[in-house]
Amino acid sequence: MVPYRSLRALPCVLSLTALILGGAPLMVQAAETKESMILQRLGSMEKRIRQLEEENVKLKRSLEEPYISEKEPEITARLKAVESQVNSYRQAARTVESLEGISAGVGLTLMAQGLTDTPAGEGKDSELNYRGDVTVSLPGGTLGAAEGFIFTHFRMGQGLGLENPGGAFASLNSTSFQRPGSKASDSTVLLAQAWYQLNVPLPLGGNPDLSRRHVEFNFGKMDPFVFFDQNAIADDETRGFVNQAFVHNPLLDVGGDVGVDEFGFTPGMRLAYINDFYKPQQYGLSLGVFGSGEGASFSDSLKTPFVILQAETEQRIFGGLAGNYRLYAWRNGRAEDFDGTVTAHSGVGISLNQQVADYATLFLRAGWQTQGKVAFDRTLTLGGEWGGSYWGRGADALGIALGWLKVSDEFSKASLTLDADGDGTPDFGYRADGSEQIAEIYYRYRLNGQFELSPNLQYVRTPGGNGSASDMTALGLRAQLSF
Repeated sequence: MVPYRSLRALPCVLSLTALILGGAPLMVQAAETKESMILQRLGSMEKRIRQLEEENVKLKRSLEEPYISEKEPEITARLKAVESQVNSYRQAARTVESLEGISAGVGLTLMAQGLTDTPAGEGKDSELNYRGDVTVSLPGGTLGAAEGFIFTHFRMGQGLGLENPGGAFASLNSTSFQRPGSKASDSTVLLAQAWYQLNVPLPLGGNPDLSRRHVEFNFGKMDPFVFFDQNAIADDETRGFVNQAFVHNPLLDVGGDVGVDEFGFTPGMRLAYINDFYKPQQYGLSLGVFGSGEGASFSDSLKTPFVILQAETEQRIFGGLAGNYRLYAWRNGRAEDFDGTVTAHSGVGISLNQQVADYATLFLRAGWQTQGKVAFDRTLTLGGEWGGSYWGRGADALGIALGWLKVSDEFSKASLTLDADGDGTPDFGYRADGSEQIAEIYYRYRLNGQFELSPNLQYVRTPGGNGSASDMTALGLRAQLSF
């Protein structure tokens, strides 16, 4: 007998069996549908892969072409544009790298000048001149931790300026430049300077980045005043004072003891020790040996040269304001006395400039001749420059200077009758005495960063120590272009 519970479950079993037997065709149909979908997707993927391969071939072909075409894919054009930009950046970087350490400067100075009263016997009462200067500094390689550079300076010009009217010791115009003996139309370019400098950090073998002392060595054709008798406001005739007595120590420049050639340059060498350990305070000691006489123009040996030794320091006084103080002594083995005799000359000098206020700097130079028969043997020049910030023109400046060139006892005794050229006529013909006294004032007006105009007024009393000569007043206008 079948149990009662089993009979009760029988309908459920029969129903489940019927469901399974009836759903089998549905399951088979679902499986077939899924397989068909998979095949369709595989076909679509295969078609897409073929399209991508074709596009890839076109892309490669397009990228191989050097130019961008309007028919090529957009992504190719963008890639080429990016590649072009990257290449331009690389080229610019290589250009900058190749120019690293190279610097250049160009200056053009024009000067118009005239005398209010022409001295007796003088025909020139006005003059116009120009001068061009181009400087280039190039990397000079390394020697261990030492670095060098090469400096070159080219100069040209026309017009001699007013020179020395009335027999004045100092020229009224230091901006003039013209090849001696040439016609005014000759403006041939001159290689004025070409020298090499090597900077050697100390101590030797140490870390150059931590060095606070170094040695500088220079040799070549140079202007000695680049390295000696410098002054912050009184050594650049293109922007500051133009009277020759205020640009350098008159005993060296006006008096000729520096011994350079007719252009103002000479071959030589310099050795300097610079100590920056207490920076911003600085200390230095320099020795220069330069050709003089015929040696300055490469026409003779460098025997009996011009030798100068200078000690200098930069200090911060007057509440931390900068000042430079220089003391130097020189000896020229082939200098000329006032009568033309070639002999040894020597002397000592000082040059200082000190900022005394935010926009005010004073300067002073003094010189004493210790050996040699010279027309003047003691000099003093002093003055200052005031920045235009005091009157609302920050880039302008006002400069004022005074100078005394004291006639030597030897020249005072000989000047009346001296006939060095033997033509039977005294070379000077007057009894020199006292001092040539000079005053100069200029105003530098900045039009823009490259263009400045400077009206200039000079007054000379007792020119050449001649008490009977008329005083002179010169007016001038300087235009300076700098790049």
